Amino acid sequence: SEIPGEPTTFCETMGKADIWLIRTYWDFDYPRPFLPNFVFVGGIHCRPAKSLPQEMEEFVQSSGEHGIVVFTLGSMIKNLTAERADVIAAALGQIPQKVLWRYAGEKPKTLAPNTKLYDWLPQNDLLGHPKTRAFITHGGTNGIYEAIYHAVPLIGIPIFADQPDNMSHMKEKGMAVVLNFNTMTTLDLVDALNTVINDPRYKENAIRLSSIQHDQPMTPLDTAVFWIEFVMRHKGAKHLRPASHSLTWYQYHSLDVIAFLCFCLAVALYIPIKCCMYCFRRCRSKLKRKGKKD
Repeated sequence: SEIPGEPTTFCETMGKADIWLIRTYWDFDYPRPFLPNFVFVGGIHCRPAKSLPQEMEEFVQSSGEHGIVVFTLGSMIKNLTAERADVIAAALGQIPQKVLWRYAGEKPKTLAPNTKLYDWLPQNDLLGHPKTRAFITHGGTNGIYEAIYHAVPLIGIPIFADQPDNMSHMKEKGMAVVLNFNTMTTLDLVDALNTVINDPRYKENAIRLSSIQHDQPMTPLDTAVFWIEFVMRHKGAKHLRPASHSLTWYQYHSLDVIAFLCFCLAVALYIPIKCCMYCFRRCRSKLKRKGKKD
């Protein structure tokens, strides 16, 4: 069937947006100027924790006063090389906490009794559990905001995309220790876990960021709903759109301004040069005529 309309590009489609819903907030991001059609809804997916499945709750309760550590590298990474998995499993076996690890690969040879593997974890519910002491994460935005929402310190093992930058934010804000996935050793991970769990500053910073996240006039979800309905009520939000979206590519990059300035500079140089050349020729012709008379 024929598709109506004219072909367009991704950039053109993005330029038609009246409102941008940004999945961060000032607990995560750094202060900087933004346009009026940028609305921050970081933590839009976060919610209070629900009860865990019975078998999982029993394992969590068996941790006693030491609590638990939640470990997942996201939905895109379900298994690791045997060498990396053994390094991680050996480190997890050296801490007194129980560990719930989302891992679908071959069982590591160094897996300790305190660590249990799961194909899937109710991440938000585990982070909101009172026995959770730390969260080992790849640094995805969803996981970071759930950790902020529930005030859980982080051990970051970023792998690709925005993850290294996300974890650098958390490290700068004093809520995380960051490790290199390819070079970290068993001792590195053990030290990071002990630091985050036993140093009270990490928990204090997590509580501070969590209080900022919760202290908003509306929840991020309600904020997003309001602005979506705002655009619908007013048939768009053109009054919030910057004029840059209506500029041509050469106007956007100020090429027309640069061309005009170059023209002015050329004229400013051309006129004095021509005047000097004219004066030089006049003087030269006078000298020649004088020489002939002599």
